[in-house]
Amino acid sequence: MPSLKDRLRFLVSPRFRAEHPLVPVVRLSGAIGVSTGLRQGLSFQGVASALERAFTAPGAKAVALLINSPGGSPTQSHLIFQRIRLLAKEKELPVYAFCEDAAASGGYMLACAADEIFADPNSIVGSIGVVSGGFGFHELIGRWGVERRLYTTGENKAILDPFKPENPDDVARLRTIQDRIFDGFKALVRERRGEKLVRDQDAELFSGAFWAGEDARALGLVDGIGEIRTVMREKLGEKVRLRLVAPPRPGLLSQLLRRGPQQEAPLGGGLAGLLGGGALIDPREALATLEERALWARLGL
Repeated sequence: MPSLKDRLRFLVSPRFRAEHPLVPVVRLSGAIGVSTGLRQGLSFQGVASALERAFTAPGAKAVALLINSPGGSPTQSHLIFQRIRLLAKEKELPVYAFCEDAAASGGYMLACAADEIFADPNSIVGSIGVVSGGFGFHELIGRWGVERRLYTTGENKAILDPFKPENPDDVARLRTIQDRIFDGFKALVRERRGEKLVRDQDAELFSGAFWAGEDARALGLVDGIGEIRTVMREKLGEKVRLRLVAPPRPGLLSQLLRRGPQQEAPLGGGLAGLLGGGALIDPREALATLEERALWARLGL
């Protein structure tokens, strides 16, 4: 005799039945750590709850990550990476990453949190390295007769000041920090990709270069070429269910509190005119847009 549970099974929609394996999907998209005002960048705080819900979803057989990022903050990248690996270990679930336009720099670090990485033939993958940048304005302010006044309590408190000539000692200190972060990045990639990497290509792999999907696969940076639905059906069967787990959207009040006092100016010509037309714009929003645009532009996107 069939059990009561079996007899009542017809009342449950097929999409919610246990025999249809579930794969929660988390989207990790945008520049990492670039956030200001109402612009919410990709950050650990922003994705932590979505990751938690994905890995604790009843009936989950795996977790999929959709990655589309040119990189950004190494700290935020590593915090997200660590949380994914911790949850995967706790819940004993395999993780699959799918690269969209780009999984570069910090975006590739996120992809390395997966047990297997897949890319589109046109995806940009790699850019394993550390970059810092800025501008020097000391000659400009001198030309305009501007006097720089700066008061500190430590000799290294104002290193790399853009309004002073570049100091070789400051650059050497920055290089030391970059080397430390870079060494950690390389160790993470080697640990996660293991023997999949083409060993005699270390110098090229860690040169900061990036590649399209097929070349990234040949170097061992990704495991295959494919999109999420096709790959997950191959892994878990034709009836696999993909469910997007979105991060909670902040309410209007929290957005306004995050934004803080406005520093707006009417749009006109020049740079402001390129950013929109006829409205008011927060300079912080403009800077965040330019910073994110610069990260994508490094990849030719």
